[in-house]
Amino acid sequence: MTGATIETTFRTAIVPAAGLGTRFLPTTKAVPKELLPVVDTPGIEIVASEAAKAGARRMVIVTSPEKKSVADYFSGKPELEAALERKGKTELLEKVRRAPALLDVEVAIQEEALGLGHAVAQAEKNLDDSDTAVAVLLPDDLVLPAGVLSKMAEVRARYGGSVLCAFDIPKDQISPYGVFDVSDTDDADVKRVHGMVEKPAPEAAPSTFAAAGRYLLDRAIFDALKRIEPGSGGELQLTDAVALLISEGHPVHVVVHHGGRHDLGNPGGFLRAAVDFALDNPDYGPSLREWLIERIGTAG
Repeated sequence: MTGATIETTFRTAIVPAAGLGTRFLPTTKAVPKELLPVVDTPGIEIVASEAAKAGARRMVIVTSPEKKSVADYFSGKPELEAALERKGKTELLEKVRRAPALLDVEVAIQEEALGLGHAVAQAEKNLDDSDTAVAVLLPDDLVLPAGVLSKMAEVRARYGGSVLCAFDIPKDQISPYGVFDVSDTDDADVKRVHGMVEKPAPEAAPSTFAAAGRYLLDRAIFDALKRIEPGSGGELQLTDAVALLISEGHPVHVVVHHGGRHDLGNPGGFLRAAVDFALDNPDYGPSLREWLIERIGTAG
């Protein structure tokens, strides 16, 4: 499989970011949670960098009218850049210019939060005829190490259809997740999907492969989103649209990712991500590690 084939699998990444961030109140009265820094880099930039490395050239941020600052983060800041350049602050200047250089950013407005499927549907008008597939990345999910989206693009190039990311979760911990019903392929880390069960009891789970926040979806997903019925609270679920495609013979596979993940959607998960990233940072890691050892040792 050639690099050129993989690169043309998708060009557009959709990032749903319209949530209210209620678990981070009162901070999110003024600052969208997608802009809260994991050490010194907002989660939305980490996700955008992942998409760009996998071949995306454009990112559509689906957001509410009150959260346009999320997209503004990817705009250049000429006055700030000029001031940093005058002062010779080269390293800071590179950081400021990093996000705008990643990819082209557009906005799709979701007036009302009506589910992940509804959010993804709002981005359809931003697409053109070349968008035969789109990536969807949930900004609350940091999937580590980055690179699973590139593997997903390889799988789509081979099998067509749609490709999702999965983690292998111990069966006694499977209940909070959407769980795939799968069969094997000739690659142990690629499974054919036959269905999905939301939050099953451990004994009822069809497998131990649980959904993560990365999707590479055929353009057909937008037609399916128009044909599914809203669930509880009037929400349109993306997984219901994927299930509809499966029932109609659309090929769906999962890539089993062997790595870690952080949930930035709640303060506890966010703190774990910040500590994890800080420990890997040469400026902060050594002293933080020493402090953590001392702090844990004195904890009563």
